[in-house]
Amino acid sequence: MHRHEDCRQLLNSLSGYVDGDLHQELCDEIELHMKDCENCRIVVDTLSKTISLYQTSSEPIKVPDEVRQRLFHRLDLDEFLNL
Repeated sequence: MHRHEDCRQLLNSLSGYVDGDLHQELCDEIELHMKDCENCRIVVDTLSKTISLYQTSSEPIKVPDEVRQRLFHRLDLDEFLNL
């Protein structure tokens, strides 16, 4: 049986785990947890597949300038608009 604290730890380390940026010891702990936690396995598998699909997409996605400007303004990042 798994503990919810273990699930939270996995979610906090999810990006690093999927990107392969974590220490092996932490990866081993996450993999051990996922053996008994179907929900976390589903989350990791879904994220991995999403990243793979995005990376193999044949067309780069261009955010329309108007949407980009509104997003940067909303995030108070106007200074980065022209970079």
